[in-house]
Amino acid sequence: MTDDDGQRGVSRRGLLTGAGAAGAGLVVGSIGGLPGASAATAGPRHLARPGAPADSHLFGRIFPSLRPFAEATDQVRAALMEVGAPGGVMDARDDLAAGAKNLIVDPTVNGNPTATDPYGSNPDNPTMTAGSTFVGQFTDHDITFDQTSQLGVPQNPLVSPNTRTPALDLDSVFGGGPAMRPDLYVPNPDGTAGPALKIGTGGVHEDVPRVPNGDGTWTALLGDPRNDENVMVAGLHAGHILFYNRVLADLGRFSLRSFPAARGADLSNSYLRYLIAREITLWHYQWLLVNEHLPQIAGQAIVSDVLARGNRFYRPPARDAFLPIEFGAAAYRFGHSMVRPSYRANFTSGTGDSANPAADPFFGLVFDATLPGFSEPPSYDRDDLLGGYPAPRRYVGWQTFFDLGDGQVKNNKKIDTTISSVMFTIPVPAIAPHTQTSPTVLPQRNLLRQLTWGLPAGQAIARAMGADPLTPADLADIGGVHQPFAVSTPLWYYILAEAKAAADGLNLGPVGGRIVTETLIGLLRADPASYLNASPRFRPFLGTDLTLGPTPNPNITGNRSYTRAHFLHYAGVLTPGTYR
Repeated sequence: MTDDDGQRGVSRRGLLTGAGAAGAGLVVGSIGGLPGASAATAGPRHLARPGAPADSHLFGRIFPSLRPFAEATDQVRAALMEVGAPGGVMDARDDLAAGAKNLIVDPTVNGNPTATDPYGSNPDNPTMTAGSTFVGQFTDHDITFDQTSQLGVPQNPLVSPNTRTPALDLDSVFGGGPAMRPDLYVPNPDGTAGPALKIGTGGVHEDVPRVPNGDGTWTALLGDPRNDENVMVAGLHAGHILFYNRVLADLGRFSLRSFPAARGADLSNSYLRYLIAREITLWHYQWLLVNEHLPQIAGQAIVSDVLARGNRFYRPPARDAFLPIEFGAAAYRFGHSMVRPSYRANFTSGTGDSANPAADPFFGLVFDATLPGFSEPPSYDRDDLLGGYPAPRRYVGWQTFFDLGDGQVKNNKKIDTTISSVMFTIPVPAIAPHTQTSPTVLPQRNLLRQLTWGLPAGQAIARAMGADPLTPADLADIGGVHQPFAVSTPLWYYILAEAKAAADGLNLGPVGGRIVTETLIGLLRADPASYLNASPRFRPFLGTDLTLGPTPNPNITGNRSYTRAHFLHYAGVLTPGTYR
Protein backbone atom coordinates (compact mmCIF):
# COMPACT_ATOMS: atom_id res chain seq x y z
CA MET A 1 0.00 0.00 0.00
CA THR A 2 1.19 3.48 -0.82
CA ASP A 3 0.83 6.43 1.50
CA ASP A 4 -1.34 9.25 0.16
CA ASP A 5 -1.16 11.10 3.46
CA GLY A 6 -0.17 14.39 1.92
CA GLN A 7 -3.26 14.45 -0.28
CA ARG A 8 -5.87 12.93 1.97
CA GLY A 9 -8.01 16.05 2.55
CA VAL A 10 -10.35 15.95 5.55
CA SER A 11 -9.46 13.30 8.12
CA ARG A 12 -11.67 10.23 8.43
CA ARG A 13 -12.15 11.26 12.03
CA GLY A 14 -13.86 14.45 10.85
CA LEU A 15 -17.42 14.67 12.06
CA LEU A 16 -20.57 15.27 10.05
CA THR A 17 -23.25 17.38 11.63
CA GLY A 18 -26.86 16.97 10.62
CA ALA A 19 -26.75 20.22 8.67
CA GLY A 20 -23.56 19.13 6.93
CA ALA A 21 -25.10 15.86 5.81
CA ALA A 22 -28.18 17.61 4.53
CA GLY A 23 -26.09 20.14 2.65
CA ALA A 24 -24.06 17.37 1.06
CA GLY A 25 -27.32 15.76 -0.02
CA LEU A 26 -28.21 18.89 -2.01
CA VAL A 27 -24.90 18.63 -3.83
CA VAL A 28 -25.48 14.95 -4.56
CA GLY A 29 -28.90 15.61 -6.02
CA SER A 30 -27.61 18.34 -8.28
CA ILE A 31 -24.77 16.29 -9.78
CA GLY A 32 -26.62 13.06 -10.52
CA GLY A 33 -24.99 9.74 -11.31
CA LEU A 34 -21.61 9.41 -12.95
CA PRO A 35 -19.41 6.33 -13.21
CA GLY A 36 -16.62 8.34 -11.54
CA ALA A 37 -16.03 11.82 -10.27
CA SER A 38 -14.28 14.48 -12.27
CA ALA A 39 -11.22 16.17 -10.89
CA ALA A 40 -13.27 19.28 -10.30
CA THR A 41 -15.77 17.52 -8.02
CA ALA A 42 -13.52 14.92 -6.43
CA GLY A 43 -10.68 17.02 -5.11
CA PRO A 44 -6.92 16.45 -5.09
CA ARG A 45 -6.95 12.96 -3.58
CA HIS A 46 -8.91 11.65 -6.55
CA LEU A 47 -6.07 12.75 -8.84
CA ALA A 48 -3.69 10.53 -6.91
CA ARG A 49 -5.97 7.48 -6.83
CA PRO A 50 -9.03 7.03 -9.09
CA GLY A 51 -12.05 5.88 -7.13
CA ALA A 52 -10.97 7.57 -3.89
CA PRO A 53 -13.21 10.49 -2.88
CA ALA A 54 -12.00 13.94 -1.88
CA ASP A 55 -12.23 13.00 1.79
CA SER A 56 -13.19 10.03 3.91
CA HIS A 57 -16.73 11.02 4.82
CA LEU A 58 -17.71 10.35 1.20
CA PHE A 59 -18.16 6.99 -0.49
CA GLY A 60 -15.69 5.77 -3.12
CA ARG A 61 -15.22 3.06 -5.74
CA ILE A 62 -12.91 0.07 -6.07
CA PHE A 63 -13.52 -0.24 -9.82
CA PRO A 64 -14.06 3.31 -11.09
CA SER A 65 -13.37 2.49 -14.74
CA LEU A 66 -16.11 -0.14 -15.07
CA ARG A 67 -19.42 0.90 -16.57
CA PRO A 68 -22.78 0.42 -14.80
CA PHE A 69 -24.46 -2.94 -15.33
CA ALA A 70 -27.42 -1.24 -17.03
CA GLU A 71 -28.86 2.13 -17.90
CA ALA A 72 -31.28 3.60 -15.37
CA THR A 73 -34.36 3.30 -17.57
CA ASP A 74 -37.95 2.64 -16.59
CA GLN A 75 -37.67 -0.79 -18.22
CA VAL A 76 -34.64 -1.74 -16.12
CA ARG A 77 -36.24 -0.43 -12.93
CA ALA A 78 -39.37 -2.44 -13.65
CA ALA A 79 -37.30 -5.56 -14.28
CA LEU A 80 -35.43 -5.11 -10.98
CA MET A 81 -38.73 -4.68 -9.14
CA GLU A 82 -39.97 -7.93 -10.70
CA VAL A 83 -36.80 -9.82 -9.73
CA GLY A 84 -37.20 -8.70 -6.10
CA ALA A 85 -40.98 -8.95 -5.88
CA PRO A 86 -42.88 -10.95 -3.24
CA GLY A 87 -43.54 -14.37 -4.70
CA GLY A 88 -40.83 -13.81 -7.32
CA VAL A 89 -37.61 -15.64 -8.09
CA MET A 90 -35.89 -14.50 -4.86
CA ASP A 91 -38.74 -15.25 -2.44
CA ALA A 92 -38.17 -18.43 -0.39
CA ARG A 93 -41.95 -18.76 -0.08
CA ASP A 94 -41.60 -19.76 3.57
CA ASP A 95 -44.79 -21.05 5.15
CA LEU A 96 -45.08 -18.21 7.66
CA ALA A 97 -48.49 -19.49 8.78
CA ALA A 98 -46.74 -22.58 10.17
CA GLY A 99 -45.49 -20.41 13.02
CA ALA A 100 -42.15 -19.19 14.30
CA LYS A 101 -41.16 -22.39 16.12
CA ASN A 102 -42.06 -24.78 13.29
CA LEU A 103 -40.03 -22.72 10.81
CA ILE A 104 -37.01 -23.74 12.89
CA VAL A 105 -37.74 -27.30 14.00
CA ASP A 106 -40.26 -28.81 11.57
CA PRO A 107 -38.52 -30.48 8.58
CA THR A 108 -41.65 -30.13 6.47
CA VAL A 109 -41.51 -26.31 6.57
CA ASN A 110 -38.00 -25.27 7.67
CA GLY A 111 -36.59 -25.09 4.14
CA ASN A 112 -33.93 -27.77 4.57
CA PRO A 113 -33.23 -30.51 1.98
CA THR A 114 -35.84 -33.18 1.40
CA ALA A 115 -36.01 -36.33 -0.69
CA THR A 116 -37.50 -34.35 -3.56
CA ASP A 117 -35.44 -31.18 -3.08
CA PRO A 118 -31.78 -32.06 -2.35
CA TYR A 119 -30.72 -28.40 -1.90
CA GLY A 120 -33.78 -27.17 -0.03
CA SER A 121 -36.06 -24.18 -0.49
CA ASN A 122 -34.25 -22.06 2.15
CA PRO A 123 -31.60 -24.29 3.72
CA ASP A 124 -29.66 -23.85 6.94
CA ASN A 125 -25.92 -23.18 6.74
CA PRO A 126 -24.07 -25.72 8.93
CA THR A 127 -20.85 -23.67 9.03
CA MET A 128 -22.26 -20.56 10.72
CA THR A 129 -24.35 -19.84 13.77
CA ALA A 130 -27.53 -17.77 13.78
CA GLY A 131 -25.58 -14.95 15.40
CA SER A 132 -23.32 -14.55 12.36
CA THR A 133 -26.11 -12.67 10.62
CA PHE A 134 -26.35 -10.05 13.35
CA VAL A 135 -22.58 -9.68 13.72
CA GLY A 136 -22.65 -8.71 10.05
CA GLN A 137 -25.48 -6.24 10.59
CA PHE A 138 -23.79 -4.73 13.64
CA THR A 139 -20.51 -4.38 11.72
CA ASP A 140 -22.23 -2.79 8.74
CA HIS A 141 -23.77 -0.18 11.03
CA ASP A 142 -20.30 0.66 12.34
CA ILE A 143 -18.87 1.65 8.97
CA THR A 144 -21.54 2.70 6.48
CA PHE A 145 -24.77 4.71 6.50
CA ASP A 146 -26.20 6.31 3.37
CA GLN A 147 -28.86 8.85 4.34
CA THR A 148 -29.14 10.90 1.15
CA SER A 149 -29.48 8.72 -1.94
CA GLN A 150 -32.74 7.93 -3.76
CA LEU A 151 -33.51 4.37 -4.76
CA GLY A 152 -33.03 3.79 -8.47
CA VAL A 153 -31.97 7.39 -9.15
CA PRO A 154 -28.32 7.60 -10.28
CA GLN A 155 -25.93 9.36 -7.91
CA ASN A 156 -22.18 9.70 -7.71
CA PRO A 157 -20.72 8.01 -4.62
CA LEU A 158 -17.62 10.18 -4.73
CA VAL A 159 -19.68 13.21 -3.68
CA SER A 160 -22.17 11.32 -1.47
CA PRO A 161 -21.80 11.37 2.33
CA ASN A 162 -21.23 8.32 4.48
CA THR A 163 -22.45 9.31 7.94
CA ARG A 164 -20.46 6.60 9.71
CA THR A 165 -16.70 6.80 10.04
CA PRO A 166 -15.09 4.38 7.56
CA ALA A 167 -13.18 2.66 10.34
CA LEU A 168 -13.91 -0.29 12.59
CA ASP A 169 -14.05 2.06 15.58
CA LEU A 170 -17.54 1.35 17.00
CA ASP A 171 -18.67 4.94 16.56
CA SER A 172 -22.13 3.36 16.43
CA VAL A 173 -21.61 2.54 20.13
CA PHE A 174 -19.37 5.34 21.39
CA GLY A 175 -20.87 8.16 19.33
CA GLY A 176 -17.58 10.07 19.14
CA GLY A 177 -17.09 10.07 22.91
CA PRO A 178 -18.61 11.71 26.00
CA ALA A 179 -18.03 15.25 24.75
CA MET A 180 -19.79 14.65 21.42
CA ARG A 181 -22.68 12.47 22.66
CA PRO A 182 -23.06 13.00 26.41
CA ASP A 183 -26.58 11.54 26.19
CA LEU A 184 -25.03 8.09 25.64
CA TYR A 185 -22.98 8.24 28.84
CA VAL A 186 -23.74 8.08 32.55
CA PRO A 187 -24.00 11.63 33.94
CA ASN A 188 -21.69 12.78 36.73
CA PRO A 189 -22.54 15.12 39.65
CA ASP A 190 -20.33 17.87 38.20
CA GLY A 191 -22.36 18.00 34.98
CA THR A 192 -19.94 15.98 32.87
CA ALA A 193 -20.74 12.59 31.40
CA GLY A 194 -18.90 9.27 31.25
CA PRO A 195 -16.77 7.40 30.94
CA ALA A 196 -19.38 4.65 31.55
CA LEU A 197 -22.01 4.14 28.86
CA LYS A 198 -25.70 4.06 29.75
CA ILE A 199 -27.46 0.71 29.59
CA GLY A 200 -31.19 0.04 29.55
CA THR A 201 -33.45 -2.81 30.60
CA GLY A 202 -36.88 -4.14 29.83
CA GLY A 203 -37.26 -5.22 33.43
CA VAL A 204 -35.39 -8.55 33.38
CA HIS A 205 -32.22 -8.27 31.31
CA GLU A 206 -30.19 -5.62 29.52
CA ASP A 207 -31.49 -3.52 26.66
CA VAL A 208 -30.22 -0.50 24.79
CA PRO A 209 -30.92 2.72 26.73
CA ARG A 210 -34.24 4.37 25.84
CA VAL A 211 -36.30 7.41 26.74
CA PRO A 212 -40.11 7.48 26.62
CA ASN A 213 -41.78 9.71 24.05
CA GLY A 214 -44.90 10.21 26.15
CA ASP A 215 -47.21 8.43 23.70
CA GLY A 216 -46.34 4.81 24.50
CA THR A 217 -43.37 4.71 22.14
CA TRP A 218 -39.68 4.97 22.95
CA THR A 219 -36.55 6.46 21.43
CA ALA A 220 -33.31 4.52 21.78
CA LEU A 221 -30.15 6.43 22.73
CA LEU A 222 -27.68 5.06 20.20
CA GLY A 223 -24.78 6.17 18.09
CA ASP A 224 -26.64 4.57 15.17
CA PRO A 225 -30.46 4.20 15.28
CA ARG A 226 -30.33 1.10 13.09
CA ASN A 227 -29.00 -0.91 16.02
CA ASP A 228 -32.55 -0.97 17.35
CA GLU A 229 -34.04 -2.55 14.19
CA ASN A 230 -34.54 -5.94 15.82
CA VAL A 231 -34.15 -7.58 19.21
CA MET A 232 -30.97 -9.42 18.21
CA VAL A 233 -28.90 -6.49 16.95
CA ALA A 234 -30.08 -4.41 19.92
CA GLY A 235 -28.91 -7.22 22.19
CA LEU A 236 -25.53 -7.31 20.49
CA HIS A 237 -25.23 -3.53 20.89
CA ALA A 238 -26.08 -3.85 24.60
CA GLY A 239 -23.46 -6.59 24.93
CA HIS A 240 -20.78 -4.25 23.57
CA ILE A 241 -21.85 -1.54 26.01
CA LEU A 242 -21.53 -3.95 28.93
CA PHE A 243 -18.19 -5.32 27.70
CA TYR A 244 -16.77 -1.79 27.60
CA ASN A 245 -18.27 -0.89 30.99
CA ARG A 246 -16.69 -3.96 32.56
CA VAL A 247 -13.32 -3.10 31.00
CA LEU A 248 -13.63 0.32 32.67
CA ALA A 249 -14.28 -1.33 36.02
CA ASP A 250 -11.37 -3.76 35.56
CA LEU A 251 -8.69 -1.36 34.29
CA GLY A 252 -6.66 -1.65 37.47
CA ARG A 253 -6.71 -5.45 37.37
CA PHE A 254 -4.66 -6.25 34.28
CA SER A 255 -1.55 -5.06 32.50
CA LEU A 256 -2.09 -2.17 30.11
CA ARG A 257 1.42 -2.05 28.68
CA SER A 258 0.39 -3.34 25.26
CA PHE A 259 -2.16 -0.59 24.66
CA PRO A 260 -0.90 2.72 23.21
CA ALA A 261 -3.72 4.71 24.82
CA ALA A 262 -2.50 3.61 28.27
CA ARG A 263 1.15 4.55 27.94
CA GLY A 264 1.91 7.20 30.52
CA ALA A 265 -1.80 7.70 31.16
CA ASP A 266 -3.16 8.94 34.48
CA LEU A 267 -5.98 6.54 35.34
CA SER A 268 -7.57 9.15 37.58
CA ASN A 269 -8.45 11.08 34.41
CA SER A 270 -11.89 9.91 33.29
CA TYR A 271 -11.35 10.78 29.63
CA LEU A 272 -8.12 8.79 29.52
CA ARG A 273 -9.93 5.85 31.11
CA TYR A 274 -12.49 6.13 28.31
CA LEU A 275 -9.76 6.06 25.66
CA ILE A 276 -8.04 3.04 27.19
CA ALA A 277 -11.21 1.01 27.75
CA ARG A 278 -12.41 1.89 24.26
CA GLU A 279 -9.13 0.70 22.73
CA ILE A 280 -9.25 -2.61 24.59
CA THR A 281 -12.84 -3.15 23.50
CA LEU A 282 -12.03 -2.26 19.90
CA TRP A 283 -9.10 -4.66 19.67
CA HIS A 284 -11.24 -7.57 20.88
CA TYR A 285 -13.97 -6.60 18.39
CA GLN A 286 -11.51 -6.20 15.52
CA TRP A 287 -9.73 -9.48 16.25
CA LEU A 288 -13.05 -11.33 16.15
CA LEU A 289 -13.87 -9.78 12.78
CA VAL A 290 -10.57 -10.99 11.29
CA ASN A 291 -10.40 -14.39 12.97
CA GLU A 292 -14.02 -15.48 13.36
CA HIS A 293 -16.39 -13.42 11.20
CA LEU A 294 -14.36 -13.17 7.98
CA PRO A 295 -13.34 -16.87 7.85
CA GLN A 296 -17.00 -17.81 8.26
CA ILE A 297 -18.42 -15.53 5.60
CA ALA A 298 -15.56 -15.45 3.06
CA GLY A 299 -13.60 -18.64 3.77
CA GLN A 300 -10.27 -18.98 5.54
CA ALA A 301 -8.27 -19.26 2.31
CA ILE A 302 -9.08 -15.77 1.07
CA VAL A 303 -8.62 -14.25 4.54
CA SER A 304 -5.20 -15.86 4.86
CA ASP A 305 -4.26 -14.68 1.37
CA VAL A 306 -5.19 -11.05 2.07
CA LEU A 307 -3.43 -11.10 5.44
CA ALA A 308 -0.27 -12.61 3.98
CA ARG A 309 -0.10 -10.96 0.56
CA GLY A 310 -1.98 -7.69 1.03
CA ASN A 311 -4.91 -6.10 -0.75
CA ARG A 312 -5.01 -6.29 -4.54
CA PHE A 313 -7.98 -4.11 -5.39
CA TYR A 314 -9.20 -2.03 -2.43
CA ARG A 315 -6.17 -0.04 -1.32
CA PRO A 316 -7.37 3.03 0.58
CA PRO A 317 -5.08 5.96 1.34
CA ALA A 318 -3.17 5.31 4.56
CA ARG A 319 -4.71 6.96 7.62
CA ASP A 320 -7.69 8.06 5.56
CA ALA A 321 -9.82 5.15 4.36
CA PHE A 322 -13.09 5.47 2.50
CA LEU A 323 -16.03 3.09 2.25
CA PRO A 324 -16.26 1.55 -1.23
CA ILE A 325 -19.76 1.48 -2.66
CA GLU A 326 -19.21 -2.00 -4.13
CA PHE A 327 -18.99 -3.19 -0.51
CA GLY A 328 -21.69 -1.03 1.08
CA ALA A 329 -24.39 -1.29 -1.60
CA ALA A 330 -23.77 -4.83 -2.82
CA ALA A 331 -21.17 -7.22 -1.38
CA TYR A 332 -21.86 -6.76 2.32
CA ARG A 333 -25.59 -6.95 1.77
CA PHE A 334 -25.11 -10.69 1.26
CA GLY A 335 -26.19 -11.07 4.89
CA HIS A 336 -29.82 -10.51 3.95
CA SER A 337 -29.74 -13.99 2.43
CA MET A 338 -28.64 -15.47 5.78
CA VAL A 339 -31.64 -14.15 7.75
CA ARG A 340 -33.95 -16.85 9.09
CA PRO A 341 -37.70 -16.21 8.94
CA SER A 342 -37.84 -16.74 12.71
CA TYR A 343 -35.62 -17.12 15.76
CA ARG A 344 -35.73 -18.38 19.31
CA ALA A 345 -34.89 -15.05 20.87
CA ASN A 346 -34.51 -16.44 24.37
CA PHE A 347 -35.35 -19.43 26.57
CA THR A 348 -37.51 -18.00 29.36
CA SER A 349 -39.69 -15.16 27.98
CA GLY A 350 -38.90 -12.96 30.95
CA THR A 351 -39.95 -15.51 33.60
CA GLY A 352 -36.50 -15.83 35.18
CA ASP A 353 -33.32 -17.72 34.37
CA SER A 354 -33.44 -21.51 34.26
CA ALA A 355 -31.19 -24.54 33.92
CA ASN A 356 -33.73 -25.88 31.42
CA PRO A 357 -33.39 -24.60 27.84
CA ALA A 358 -37.03 -25.55 27.21
CA ALA A 359 -38.38 -23.52 30.15
CA ASP A 360 -40.47 -20.95 28.25
CA PRO A 361 -38.84 -20.02 24.94
CA PHE A 362 -39.77 -16.90 23.00
CA PHE A 363 -40.02 -17.81 19.33
CA GLY A 364 -40.85 -14.99 16.93
CA LEU A 365 -40.90 -14.15 13.26
CA VAL A 366 -38.40 -11.43 12.46
CA PHE A 367 -41.31 -9.31 11.19
CA ASP A 368 -44.97 -10.34 11.30
CA ALA A 369 -47.10 -8.34 8.88
CA THR A 370 -50.31 -9.69 10.46
CA LEU A 371 -49.72 -7.82 13.73
CA PRO A 372 -51.77 -4.70 14.57
CA GLY A 373 -49.92 -1.49 13.79
CA PHE A 374 -47.28 -3.43 11.85
CA SER A 375 -45.63 -0.32 10.37
CA GLU A 376 -46.26 2.02 13.29
CA PRO A 377 -43.61 2.82 15.93
CA PRO A 378 -43.91 -0.04 18.45
CA SER A 379 -46.13 0.80 21.43
CA TYR A 380 -46.66 -2.71 22.82
CA ASP A 381 -44.83 -6.00 23.33
CA ARG A 382 -45.21 -7.46 19.85
CA ASP A 383 -45.01 -11.15 19.02
CA ASP A 384 -42.38 -10.56 16.35
CA LEU A 385 -38.75 -9.48 16.83
CA LEU A 386 -38.92 -5.85 15.68
CA GLY A 387 -36.89 -3.63 18.00
CA GLY A 388 -37.91 -0.30 19.47
CA TYR A 389 -39.77 -1.31 22.62
CA PRO A 390 -38.64 -2.39 26.11
CA ALA A 391 -40.50 -5.32 27.67
CA PRO A 392 -39.60 -8.16 30.05
CA ARG A 393 -39.16 -10.77 27.29
CA ARG A 394 -37.35 -8.59 24.73
CA TYR A 395 -33.76 -9.71 25.32
CA VAL A 396 -31.48 -12.38 23.88
CA GLY A 397 -30.57 -15.84 25.15
CA TRP A 398 -27.22 -16.16 23.44
CA GLN A 399 -26.86 -19.97 23.43
CA THR A 400 -29.13 -20.00 20.36
CA PHE A 401 -26.90 -17.56 18.48
CA PHE A 402 -23.34 -18.62 19.38
CA ASP A 403 -21.96 -22.08 20.14
CA LEU A 404 -21.44 -22.80 23.83
CA GLY A 405 -21.03 -26.53 23.26
CA ASP A 406 -24.39 -27.37 24.83
CA GLY A 407 -26.29 -28.41 21.70
CA GLN A 408 -28.52 -25.33 21.68
CA VAL A 409 -26.93 -23.29 18.89
CA LYS A 410 -28.91 -22.78 15.68
CA ASN A 411 -27.61 -22.00 12.21
CA ASN A 412 -28.35 -19.13 9.86
CA LYS A 413 -29.43 -19.66 6.24
CA LYS A 414 -27.13 -20.34 3.29
CA ILE A 415 -25.87 -17.49 1.11
CA ASP A 416 -27.82 -17.76 -2.12
CA THR A 417 -30.43 -15.89 -4.14
CA THR A 418 -33.22 -17.11 -1.87
CA ILE A 419 -34.38 -14.57 0.72
CA SER A 420 -36.65 -15.44 3.66
CA SER A 421 -40.21 -14.31 3.02
CA VAL A 422 -40.32 -12.05 6.10
CA MET A 423 -37.91 -9.72 4.30
CA PHE A 424 -40.46 -8.98 1.59
CA THR A 425 -42.64 -6.91 3.94
CA ILE A 426 -40.47 -4.66 6.10
CA PRO A 427 -42.14 -2.47 8.76
CA VAL A 428 -41.40 1.21 8.31
CA PRO A 429 -39.65 1.54 11.73
CA ALA A 430 -37.02 -0.92 10.46
CA ILE A 431 -36.22 1.18 7.37
CA ALA A 432 -33.50 3.74 8.01
CA PRO A 433 -33.34 6.51 7.18
CA HIS A 434 -37.05 7.29 6.94
CA THR A 435 -36.62 9.65 4.00
CA GLN A 436 -37.67 6.99 1.47
CA THR A 437 -39.79 4.19 2.88
CA SER A 438 -41.16 2.79 -0.38
CA PRO A 439 -40.83 0.07 -1.49
CA THR A 440 -40.95 -1.88 1.78
CA VAL A 441 -39.62 -5.01 0.03
CA LEU A 442 -35.97 -5.45 1.00
CA PRO A 443 -34.76 -7.27 -2.16
CA GLN A 444 -36.33 -4.58 -4.34
CA ARG A 445 -34.58 -1.87 -2.32
CA ASN A 446 -31.23 -3.65 -2.68
CA LEU A 447 -31.65 -4.12 -6.42
CA LEU A 448 -32.62 -0.49 -7.01
CA ARG A 449 -29.45 0.54 -5.16
CA GLN A 450 -27.41 -1.10 -7.91
CA LEU A 451 -28.83 1.57 -10.25
CA THR A 452 -28.44 4.34 -7.70
CA TRP A 453 -24.69 3.89 -7.59
CA GLY A 454 -24.11 2.76 -11.18
CA LEU A 455 -22.53 -0.45 -9.93
CA PRO A 456 -20.78 -2.63 -12.51
CA ALA A 457 -22.07 -6.03 -13.50
CA GLY A 458 -20.79 -8.92 -11.42
CA GLN A 459 -19.26 -10.42 -14.58
CA ALA A 460 -17.28 -7.24 -15.27
CA ILE A 461 -15.83 -7.22 -11.74
CA ALA A 462 -15.03 -10.94 -11.98
CA ARG A 463 -13.06 -10.33 -15.17
CA ALA A 464 -11.28 -7.34 -13.57
CA MET A 465 -10.30 -9.61 -10.67
CA GLY A 466 -9.16 -12.44 -12.92
CA ALA A 467 -11.96 -14.74 -11.76
CA ASP A 468 -14.12 -16.89 -14.00
CA PRO A 469 -17.51 -15.17 -14.42
CA LEU A 470 -20.72 -17.06 -13.80
CA THR A 471 -22.39 -18.44 -16.90
CA PRO A 472 -25.90 -17.58 -18.09
CA ALA A 473 -26.92 -21.04 -16.87
CA ASP A 474 -25.84 -20.07 -13.35
CA LEU A 475 -28.08 -17.02 -13.66
CA ALA A 476 -31.07 -18.63 -15.33
CA ASP A 477 -33.57 -17.40 -12.73
CA ILE A 478 -32.79 -13.70 -13.13
CA GLY A 479 -32.32 -14.16 -16.87
CA GLY A 480 -35.80 -15.61 -17.05
CA VAL A 481 -37.17 -12.33 -15.72
CA HIS A 482 -35.01 -10.04 -17.86
CA GLN A 483 -32.66 -11.74 -20.31
CA PRO A 484 -29.92 -9.04 -20.29
CA PHE A 485 -29.43 -9.63 -16.55
CA ALA A 486 -28.06 -13.12 -17.29
CA VAL A 487 -24.99 -11.61 -18.97
CA SER A 488 -24.82 -8.25 -17.15
CA THR A 489 -26.03 -9.01 -13.64
CA PRO A 490 -26.71 -6.57 -10.79
CA LEU A 491 -23.76 -6.96 -8.44
CA TRP A 492 -25.75 -7.80 -5.29
CA TYR A 493 -27.64 -10.60 -7.03
CA TYR A 494 -24.46 -11.82 -8.72
CA ILE A 495 -22.64 -12.14 -5.41
CA LEU A 496 -25.48 -14.23 -3.96
CA ALA A 497 -25.61 -16.47 -7.05
CA GLU A 498 -21.82 -16.81 -7.00
CA ALA A 499 -21.85 -18.00 -3.38
CA LYS A 500 -24.24 -20.81 -4.27
CA ALA A 501 -22.40 -21.76 -7.47
CA ALA A 502 -18.87 -21.61 -6.03
CA ALA A 503 -19.38 -22.62 -2.40
CA ASP A 504 -22.79 -24.31 -2.19
CA GLY A 505 -23.98 -21.29 -0.22
CA LEU A 506 -21.62 -21.97 2.71
CA ASN A 507 -19.63 -18.76 2.19
CA LEU A 508 -19.05 -16.06 -0.39
CA GLY A 509 -17.45 -16.83 -3.73
CA PRO A 510 -14.30 -15.27 -5.24
CA VAL A 511 -15.79 -11.87 -6.14
CA GLY A 512 -17.92 -11.34 -3.04
CA GLY A 513 -15.38 -12.86 -0.69
CA ARG A 514 -12.53 -10.70 -1.94
CA ILE A 515 -14.51 -7.44 -1.89
CA VAL A 516 -15.67 -8.08 1.67
CA THR A 517 -12.32 -9.33 2.97
CA GLU A 518 -10.24 -6.61 1.33
CA THR A 519 -12.60 -3.91 2.57
CA LEU A 520 -12.70 -4.96 6.21
CA ILE A 521 -8.98 -5.76 6.42
CA GLY A 522 -8.21 -2.65 4.36
CA LEU A 523 -10.08 -0.46 6.84
CA LEU A 524 -8.00 -1.93 9.65
CA ARG A 525 -4.75 -1.51 7.76
CA ALA A 526 -5.54 2.13 7.02
CA ASP A 527 -6.16 2.83 10.73
CA PRO A 528 -2.91 3.28 12.68
CA ALA A 529 -4.78 2.61 15.94
CA SER A 530 -6.16 -0.79 14.89
CA TYR A 531 -4.69 -3.90 16.44
CA LEU A 532 -3.37 -5.02 13.01
CA ASN A 533 -1.13 -1.94 12.93
CA ALA A 534 -0.44 -1.17 16.58
CA SER A 535 -0.07 -4.73 17.86
CA PRO A 536 -0.57 -7.40 15.17
CA ARG A 537 0.32 -10.17 17.61
CA PHE A 538 -2.48 -9.16 19.98
CA ARG A 539 -4.70 -11.97 21.24
CA PRO A 540 -7.97 -11.46 23.14
CA PHE A 541 -7.71 -12.09 26.85
CA LEU A 542 -11.07 -11.03 28.29
CA GLY A 543 -13.61 -13.82 28.66
CA THR A 544 -11.09 -16.61 28.11
CA ASP A 545 -12.28 -18.23 31.35
CA LEU A 546 -15.45 -19.37 29.57
CA THR A 547 -15.86 -23.13 29.88
CA LEU A 548 -17.65 -24.57 26.88
CA GLY A 549 -19.93 -27.58 27.06
CA PRO A 550 -19.05 -31.09 25.91
CA THR A 551 -20.65 -30.94 22.45
CA PRO A 552 -19.31 -28.02 20.42
CA ASN A 553 -20.55 -28.05 16.83
CA PRO A 554 -17.58 -29.29 14.74
CA ASN A 555 -18.98 -27.75 11.54
CA ILE A 556 -18.76 -24.12 12.67
CA THR A 557 -15.80 -22.44 10.96
CA GLY A 558 -13.49 -19.68 12.16
CA ASN A 559 -11.07 -19.51 15.08
CA ARG A 560 -12.69 -21.45 17.92
CA SER A 561 -10.16 -20.61 20.62
CA TYR A 562 -11.82 -17.23 21.16
CA THR A 563 -15.32 -16.58 19.84
CA ARG A 564 -18.14 -14.10 20.20
CA ALA A 565 -19.39 -16.30 23.04
CA HIS A 566 -16.21 -15.53 25.03
CA PHE A 567 -16.72 -11.82 24.37
CA LEU A 568 -20.33 -11.91 25.57
CA HIS A 569 -19.36 -14.03 28.57
CA TYR A 570 -17.01 -11.27 29.73
CA ALA A 571 -19.79 -8.75 29.11
CA GLY A 572 -21.91 -10.68 31.61
CA VAL A 573 -24.79 -11.45 29.27
CA LEU A 574 -24.34 -15.22 29.13
CA THR A 575 -23.39 -17.94 31.58
CA PRO A 576 -22.84 -21.57 30.60
CA GLY A 577 -25.60 -23.83 31.91
CA THR A 578 -27.93 -20.92 32.62
CA TYR A 579 -30.66 -20.15 30.10
CA ARG A 580 -32.38 -16.82 30.17
